[in-house]
Amino acid sequence: MITYDNLLDPLRHLDWNDVEAIDAATRKIFAHFTTGTYLVRRGLTAIRETPRLMALCEHYDILDKLVLFDDPDTGIRVRLHIFGPGYHDRPHNHRWTYSSHILRGEYRHRIYQPIDLHDALDPAGLDAVMVRQEQPGVSYTLHHSAIHAVVAEPGTVSLVVRGPAMTERFLVMDNKTGQAWWQYGSAKETPEIARSKRMSGERFRELVDSLTEWKVI
Repeated sequence: MITYDNLLDPLRHLDWNDVEAIDAATRKIFAHFTTGTYLVRRGLTAIRETPRLMALCEHYDILDKLVLFDDPDTGIRVRLHIFGPGYHDRPHNHRWTYSSHILRGEYRHRIYQPIDLHDALDPAGLDAVMVRQEQPGVSYTLHHSAIHAVVAEPGTVSLVVRGPAMTERFLVMDNKTGQAWWQYGSAKETPEIARSKRMSGERFRELVDSLTEWKVI
């Protein structure tokens, strides 16, 4: 029987700065998810049965993140992202390299020109160098330094495999207001912020119902 542990074991030995290697490995992992619904259902069961996983799940007004698997020793996680109406984000990078596979819906994906994250930041000068429409069946891998932004259709569902945190902070840029700022990982969040995004059991059950209706599980 395939388990998350043995499925993800090859990722534990890779350099998460090597985007080519991560992409090749995660495509093999995604193939196991797309041949059936067992692995997603198993991850949802793990959330129900494991308070630590439930505590890692997050709810925002226009986005939900379900943590199907977490390896505290390596920082590798598997998540479902479920996008709500009106979802869009500001140009940003991540603290970790990740791979994504679209299970349902679609989103407009803008990838911006590389910038030196140590320079003075001017969001007004940020230019997209690639614009993609990510649709079901599409996979991609993004290095943690890359700046991107997403505008999603309601009900879009993506499967995300993220690696260990490579930095303690990530950049967010607002090219409408001209502002740019750093955000930090959960270890530096205040208790109030942590509580504000914690997913309730009721919200989790609502998401499972939606995933069932959409035939994701």
